[in-house]
Amino acid sequence: MKIQKEYGITVKKGDNLSEWYSQALLKTDLIDYGPSKGFIVLKPYGYSIWESIKQIIDVRLKESGHQNAFLPTVIPESLLRKEEVHFSGFNSEVFWITQAGANSLQERLALRPTSEAIAYYLFSNWVSSYKDLPMKLNFWNSAMRAEIKSTKPFIRNSEFLWQEGHTVHTNSKEAEEEVRFILDLYEKILADYLAIPVLKGSKTRKEKFVGAVATTTLEGMMPDGKALQLATSHNLGQNFSVPFEIRFLGSDNLEHFAWQTSWGISWRLIGASIMIHGDDRGLVLPPKIAPIQVVLVPIYKKDQYNQDVIPKSMELASELTKAGIRAHLDTRDEFTAGWKYNDWEKKGVPLRISIGPKEILKGELEVVRRDTLQKETIPKDSLVKKVMKLLDLIHTNLLKKANEALQRSVANASTFYQLKEMIQKQVGFVSAGWCGDENCEISIKEETGADIRLIPFESTPKWDSTMRCIYCGKKAEAIPLFAKAY
Repeated sequence: MKIQKEYGITVKKGDNLSEWYSQALLKTDLIDYGPSKGFIVLKPYGYSIWESIKQIIDVRLKESGHQNAFLPTVIPESLLRKEEVHFSGFNSEVFWITQAGANSLQERLALRPTSEAIAYYLFSNWVSSYKDLPMKLNFWNSAMRAEIKSTKPFIRNSEFLWQEGHTVHTNSKEAEEEVRFILDLYEKILADYLAIPVLKGSKTRKEKFVGAVATTTLEGMMPDGKALQLATSHNLGQNFSVPFEIRFLGSDNLEHFAWQTSWGISWRLIGASIMIHGDDRGLVLPPKIAPIQVVLVPIYKKDQYNQDVIPKSMELASELTKAGIRAHLDTRDEFTAGWKYNDWEKKGVPLRISIGPKEILKGELEVVRRDTLQKETIPKDSLVKKVMKLLDLIHTNLLKKANEALQRSVANASTFYQLKEMIQKQVGFVSAGWCGDENCEISIKEETGADIRLIPFESTPKWDSTMRCIYCGKKAEAIPLFAKAY
């Protein structure tokens, strides 16, 4: 017999973010846990959020000349080994298929941890001339990684949904422009649609994508002071085109190895949005990715009133839907209006509209914003216009609050003791000088638990020649941001 769980979220977000997060996911019907460790199930409400994000990204990529394609899930081990650095970086996380039915396989097959190997094996057959380039492909798929650390839904899973882009170019300049274009595109999507501000920069040689020449990144900060990598864009140079023999005949009639990039963003964005915007009542969904943007709750007693209220509510829901607003009419008779209010607040629906006989008579509607819980009365005749304005205001408010929190999360350290103390208190990002030596980077990680999340494209404070490495005291070559991370 299943134990009946408490309906509401029973822990405050500020007291225990991890437990709050787990309850928020499960009690709002976003996910369930799969039967195997590290695997989750996306329920319809959760998958709808992913569909919104996917559509937003997909449209922007197509507008910029990228095309969608599909790749196999399994990759022969020999292909993974073609770029040894890449293989060694993923080997510990690979799920291997060693048997087909009752027969042992002569060569192990990897369940795709990422698609570079299988894609570039195929690209070598597809590219022959400079006229074939640039080739800009995007793949919507799932990736499989044997997660050996503690798992967290959306943040760290053994299987996750994402998009991964792979491009091929005739020269390094074009490849670098692609890397920065995609990173800027991701940054704009995060701010304009998910109300998530980020810090932008590059990874160190130690932290860059395995096999890449350089990795650029967008880093966010969660409410518990831990950083979260939200998107990456990699310059692969010719590190893959040489072993995979991706060559083209140039306009000079000479053969050249191609230049490549790869980049991706995953359902991790859902987890980040929930942690950043949610409150003690549950989710607070940014309007542009919310499966339901407006919920209409009819208020009536079980008598003649419902004969007027329900038809009028249906009419208003239809009006909103025709205007492109995702509206839902809650006609469940088995629940009270108060129970419905709590239910939709928990699920993070941006706007709630109450409709009863009094509202119909006055021609006015009570609207409640989820982000502030403020009530407002609006004329029924200007419903669509007012709802659209309120949805925009909600997005603006969420972005403003998140940006203020991000700015508060960045501190400066002038001594290693100061750095260590700040990291222990998990204040967020700590800016400090670094000599560029990987040994110092490793030592700081070992002694504080923090790694270099990014070297900002624009450092604050500005670098000057007097700055010293926070660890060894040598001349600083950069001012990275250190933080503990998920």
